[in-house]
Amino acid sequence: MNADVSGRVDPRKARSRARLLDAATTLLARGGIDAVTIDAVTEAAHVARATLYRHFDSGTELLAAAFARLVPPASSVPVGATLRDQLIALVEEQDRLIDEAPAQLTAMCWLGMGPGIGGPVSVRAANADRSELHSLRQRIVTRYREPFDRVFTSAECREQLGEFDHDVALAQLIGPLVFVRLATLPPLDARVREQIVDDFLAARGRAVGRDVAAAEE
Repeated sequence: MNADVSGRVDPRKARSRARLLDAATTLLARGGIDAVTIDAVTEAAHVARATLYRHFDSGTELLAAAFARLVPPASSVPVGATLRDQLIALVEEQDRLIDEAPAQLTAMCWLGMGPGIGGPVSVRAANADRSELHSLRQRIVTRYREPFDRVFTSAECREQLGEFDHDVALAQLIGPLVFVRLATLPPLDARVREQIVDDFLAARGRAVGRDVAAAEE
């Protein structure tokens, strides 16, 4: 957001940025990535191309900002539940969100493929951290990791499962949910979601047992 030397945001610039984001988000939700073109966004927002590039270094940055608007906030962790029940609740919540908010899954695929959209890229964009893309990645990471990390770092979890790679654990718990969507397979039912959690807990329990046995030898 552009601000003057006093730190105050120019209301006219704030309004034009909001119009651009509103237009891009609407186009994205209705027509997918291909609908979010520079011409379509500027026409829908009634904003000049030059104004768009004052707010966003490229169409890619604009699309990332639109995706960030559609990614839902992080899930909450059930209070007072067992470790198994907490993980089941989080897996079920992720499955529901993937089903009801497909923009999250689309954003993950878009980032994974290496986003690209037509339009000039400024020298500043080429040399910068591409803030909107970075912000979107962080939002998605937070969306997935934060609730699980709270469980994984709890005293109960460490006591039962020991130390383990949280990235691998997320892949084991969330990977099947994403895969069935990408493969256009039927959604997993509650029984299968519980089985994913039980298999993860059983595998970690065996790993902890092996570590204890190795330490005692």
